[in-house]
Amino acid sequence: MARDMSDKEILKMELEQLKKEVDTPRTAVGVNCAETIAYVESHIAEDMLIKGVPDDKNPYKGDKGGCIIT
Repeated sequence: MARDMSDKEILKMELEQLKKEVDTPRTAVGVNCAETIAYVESHIAEDMLIKGVPDDKNPYKGDKGGCIIT
């Protein structure tokens, strides 16, 4: 796409993008990390990656046969 555009058009696009980004609200990384940790800890009981899937609800567990290639 950039090959089809002149330098002036590319600079206009970059300027528009920067105008959008300058209006984006910013927060400190420490605040975002604390919010992320709090969210993860509050949802830990439902997190299948942490507690695992019960064997009776795991579709990949059990003796359901195997793959037969003919």
